[in-house]
Amino acid sequence: AVVSTQSTGAMFGCDTFEKVIRTFRLARQSMGEIVSACEFMDRTCMKAVNEQLSLSSPFPDPHPFYFIVETSGSNQEHDMDKLEAYVGRVFEEGAADDGVLATSKDQAARLMALRENIAPALKQLGYNYKYDVSLPLGQMYSLVEKVATRVRGSEDECLSLGYGHLGDNNLHLNLVTPHYSTEVLGMIEPFIYEEVAKLRGSISAEHGLGLKKANYLKYSKDSEVIEMMRTLKEVFDPNHIMNPYKLLPWK
Repeated sequence: AVVSTQSTGAMFGCDTFEKVIRTFRLARQSMGEIVSACEFMDRTCMKAVNEQLSLSSPFPDPHPFYFIVETSGSNQEHDMDKLEAYVGRVFEEGAADDGVLATSKDQAARLMALRENIAPALKQLGYNYKYDVSLPLGQMYSLVEKVATRVRGSEDECLSLGYGHLGDNNLHLNLVTPHYSTEVLGMIEPFIYEEVAKLRGSISAEHGLGLKKANYLKYSKDSEVIEMMRTLKEVFDPNHIMNPYKLLPWK
């Protein structure tokens, strides 16, 4: 028999990234088996979707960070009981500063739409430099702040912002300028990859290495591992016809 699933969720406003992490960890502790998504976004992301796409924030006042949790389960009453208990615990422990509860699939979808429409909203603001990295949870947002400091002296107006998947330690770091700038690119590459290496993260997360990151693999893997990867590829693809020029550094 096909079992239908019901989606619900909640969104929280947090004044610090540490509170985002606390709210996320409480979600895993309280609702582990029904949690289907744990997302965060910063104030700049929320402002972009509000102003560029006319999607309204559920909060009357802005917050530095937002956390969205989505649940999917087969027993709506059971799932809602767990979600309501979780929301109560978040505020009892002071893990978040504001929050809204979605009581239907449509309400949950509207909350998640704020997160899912960040990329098209940012595209309307200018040129986007996009980085898909993974980092230790406690250090995720520090990279956004370091990049903001790094580009402060640029002649171009720069917006450094972040959003991503907390459950995967996956940060989508974006820098937005009015137009493409070689000066800005030179300021952030390889700086971003160097900082990721210092934090013992990975320069690639859900979107892989592809063409652009192949030559930066050394920031996540040492030379011996890269050579082993190259040797294995030679065994299975001696003519270099399978996905050429991707993943491994070019020679």
